[in-house]
Amino acid sequence: MGLHIGDIVPRHEIQLSALKGKVLAVDAFNVIFQFLSSIRQPDGTPLMDSQGRVTSHLSGLFNRNAALLKEGIRLIYVFDGEYHPLKSKTHALRQAVKDKAREAHAAAVADEDFIEAGKYARQLSTVNEGMLDECKQLLTSMGIAVYQAAGEGEMQCAELVKRGDAWAVASQDYDALAVGGKRLIQNLTLAKTRKTASGVIYIAPEVIDYVQTLQSLELDSDQLICVAILVGTDFNPGGVKGIGPKKALSLVREKKFPVAIFQELQEQGKLDFDWSEIFHIFKQPTVSKEPVVWPKYDRKKVMQLLVEEHEFGKERVEKQLDALEAVAREQKQKTLF
Repeated sequence: MGLHIGDIVPRHEIQLSALKGKVLAVDAFNVIFQFLSSIRQPDGTPLMDSQGRVTSHLSGLFNRNAALLKEGIRLIYVFDGEYHPLKSKTHALRQAVKDKAREAHAAAVADEDFIEAGKYARQLSTVNEGMLDECKQLLTSMGIAVYQAAGEGEMQCAELVKRGDAWAVASQDYDALAVGGKRLIQNLTLAKTRKTASGVIYIAPEVIDYVQTLQSLELDSDQLICVAILVGTDFNPGGVKGIGPKKALSLVREKKFPVAIFQELQEQGKLDFDWSEIFHIFKQPTVSKEPVVWPKYDRKKVMQLLVEEHEFGKERVEKQLDALEAVAREQKQKTLF
């Protein structure tokens, strides 16, 4: 679900080429779930091998990361650790949406409306431990770092940026910004367009700078956290009823201090959560201090996982790997000279 502060945050477009040589920290779960939801057959069925094992996540990871690596971008995929108990309400809401989609999917199949069935099938995606293990195998074989977070993946990504292990967080959510991640990259995708309710729109990578955001909104770091809590986070989905991003911004600027902001709302009976507990989660997130370990690229392991085990087209995989290796050789040559 994430934070809904996109309407008030300043951003600017960049080209992928501007990220050459940069290290980006990626929230692994969100990316994997996105691939499972979007890479499907027209009837909504995910890609599978002959044994019926889902391969959409592997297809998405391999193709996107191969393209990013060819652009000279280095990647750290961060996997979630333990979820905070306060996130249970968000999980319950997500499960309710999935249950509703399952009923609608069954009805559409019964009516032989396969276009409608395909739409709802995309909402039934599930990421299991086996998929996560396969993703880690593929990523490390491609020379991409895998990092285990202590808590929330987004917050760990922000920590990697703050301590200098990564240049920016790559995510569509804003959680990393609220915990002080220096830079956030959105729309890090191969696609140039995206389908929306109002039609197809052009998309390009965008950078959101933390310091610039605070200056533009005339907030300090604590006040940005307050805005996040007011509009709603994964720890208090929905936020405070009747308060959107612009109203939250106005309220925080007026009251200034967290205690004053939430005390008034409490007196008005508008709070049904402990704001201070959520504030503490963002102020002092649970993060790992372990170093990042960069694995060695292993062509044989990539071929084994994708071609031998999951029946990806051999020529197609080899073509991608040949291109990757050609870029690596070129970069090595440039370094030598």
